[in-house]
Order: sequence, then C-alpha cells, then structure tokens
Amino acid sequence: MSLQAYHQAATRAESPRQTEYRLFAQVTMALMEAAKADPSDLGSRIDALDWNRRIWTVLSDDCANPANGLPAPLRASIISLSIWVGRHTSAVIRRSEEIEPLIEVNRMIMQGLSPGAVSAQTAAA
Repeated sequence: MSLQAYHQAATRAESPRQTEYRLFAQVTMALMEAAKADPSDLGSRIDALDWNRRIWTVLSDDCANPANGLPAPLRASIISLSIWVGRHTSAVIRRSEEIEPLIEVNRMIMQGLSPGAVSAQTAAA
C-alpha cells in the first residue's frame, strides 16, 4: 500500500478530533526528541520548534475565523495560547527558556482531545 493510499484511508477513518490528537502527538514527540538535544545545537531543535509554532499559528487563524463553530471563550483561549507558544518558542530559540513548557501545553491539549475527555464532557452536559 502506498503512503498516499494509507493517508487517504486514515483521513477517511479519523474524526477531525482524532486527526488533531494525532498531529499533536506527532509534534509533541518531535519536541521531546528536540529537548534531548544540546540547547546550543539549534539545528537539531529548530525543525520541531518551527513545526509546533506553525501548528499553533494555524489553530489561531482558524479560531479567529467567525465561522469557527467553537464557543467564543474557547477560541479566545486557543488564540491566547498560540500567542504564548510563539513567544515562548522564540525564547527557546534564544536559549532564554526551556522547551518543556511547550511539551506540557501540547500534552494538556491532547488530554482535552482524547476520547476519554469526550466521554467526560458528554456526561457533564
């Protein structure tokens, strides 16, 4: 099976929430690997940092769209997190901050996207 065929099959089988979870899992793993590298070796860290920042930028842009179906307070929180991620990433690149807080934020987002979180939200409603 070609990679493209696999991607198409996965796309059809996943909900948007599952796709977001998978994307966050992939970028978070990349950040965890980058965290193991020497902070002075920016070349081994920059790809993961840039990928994470781009994901958050896309999320922010989507949440800024008035047609986005999420509740306004949640959209505002995601935009605020995106701004923080951008600033913190720049600080990590300048070596004035650590990469771990970016990993922790992504993990919290993953917890909210996990199937168990959906069940808990449904039960609470």
